[in-house]
Amino acid sequence: MNRVQPIRSQLQIAQMKEHLRARSERDYMIFVLGINVGVRIGDLLKLMVGQVQGSHVNIIEEKRGKNRVHLINHQLRQELDAYISSQNLRPDDYLFRSRQGGNRPITRVQAYRILRNAAESLSIENVGTHTLRKTFGYWHYRQFGDVALLQTVFRHSSPAETLRYIGIQQDEIDESTRAFFL
Repeated sequence: MNRVQPIRSQLQIAQMKEHLRARSERDYMIFVLGINVGVRIGDLLKLMVGQVQGSHVNIIEEKRGKNRVHLINHQLRQELDAYISSQNLRPDDYLFRSRQGGNRPITRVQAYRILRNAAESLSIENVGTHTLRKTFGYWHYRQFGDVALLQTVFRHSSPAETLRYIGIQQDEIDESTRAFFL
């Protein structure tokens, strides 16, 4: 079994967005929110509209039972507002409702299918629901280079764990040996 990986190409991220948006605004928004806040898929899918209407996403982490907040920047705020408006969602609605009826969130299995199908259509390998969180971490690290901050965000026990999680260590090993020859 292959481990899921972050999406390391901005072109592939753009392709995923375009593909998902053409299929469904909901599916697009799952991807966009996931890669921009870096929370676990279980926490993402359980979000209610009211939890994303302020300046931060307010989440009670399923794994640890602790409250976390994640800033909603200007671009993400615009995307969320447009999505909420287009879907006629109320504060007590799930943000990512199932099409099975009622006010229920989609399942992890359905989220996995959505992401895998999009990735397979675009020939992007090693994608799963955890790819969203890893992509957030990978690009956050590439932009800011602050592994200690990401370690705190992900609640990892060491910087090495965080680098391994987002695939940086393997990238650096590959890059250093690409041009190495004795």
